[in-house]
Amino acid sequence: MSLHKPTLFHGVATALITPFRNGNVDYDAFAALIETQIAGGVDALVVAGTTGEGATLTYAEHHDLIAFAKERIGGRLPLLAGCGSNSTARAVELAQNACEAGADGLLAVTPYYNKASHQGLLLHYNAIANAANRPLILYNVPSRTGVSLTMEEYRALAKHPTIVGVKEASGDLGLLEALVSECRDDLDVYAGNDDQFLPALKLGAVGLVSVCSNLFPLEMNEIYRLFVQQNLRLAEQRARGLLTKQRALFWEVNPIPVKYVASLLGICAPEYRLPLCPPAPDTCKRLQKLFL
Repeated sequence: MSLHKPTLFHGVATALITPFRNGNVDYDAFAALIETQIAGGVDALVVAGTTGEGATLTYAEHHDLIAFAKERIGGRLPLLAGCGSNSTARAVELAQNACEAGADGLLAVTPYYNKASHQGLLLHYNAIANAANRPLILYNVPSRTGVSLTMEEYRALAKHPTIVGVKEASGDLGLLEALVSECRDDLDVYAGNDDQFLPALKLGAVGLVSVCSNLFPLEMNEIYRLFVQQNLRLAEQRARGLLTKQRALFWEVNPIPVKYVASLLGICAPEYRLPLCPPAPDTCKRLQKLFL
């Protein structure tokens, strides 16, 4: 990473679920989840992202969730906040909202549905970065958004002084390898898929934004620590041991399975906001069999 850009974290950042109860944020469950994550050794926390059902939060909820997490964390970990939207104006407002609430960094997904052009994507991200006063991580997940960032766009966006990293969740390890090779001096590269964590680290990624660590913070943290210690054999063994469960968390669209399993483990209620809803009965049975 270039000296003029900060590194927000190395290791595992948990993309936190947002517990709901009776239609409102369940702050007691959210506080307990934060403490469990910190005790589990994760390196950063992400709130109001995809896993946190950020698209269904009101502006007030978005602000209050970030502010609550910031106070609860008390400086123990970096706090990142989702601010993505398919409306650039809304993304800018969410980014400013997150900064005011105390986020240490921002995470912005590519604008979904609109399918912006190359120039539109550059203008979108530059508008967010210019309007905010926190470091920004790009988030590429074409399976959800219908558009993928390319190396041409990564090269251009890497020049912005406050765009500091990328959550690469395209599933294309070739793209991740090229990104590391060409842009690592200006962008920290993070894996965005739990089941590709170790392969991504081997290709030069510096960490992971994880869904699985909502449930297994200690185990996900151990994989990273073992890799850093160059104990690859044991790291691979630990990664293989979690692979089936990681993939099960995507039997239905995230965060439906992880939130259901969290409810089985007493972390939160199995409550979602439409258009997300509880998993199908067969999925529930399969998850119960695997996780209980």
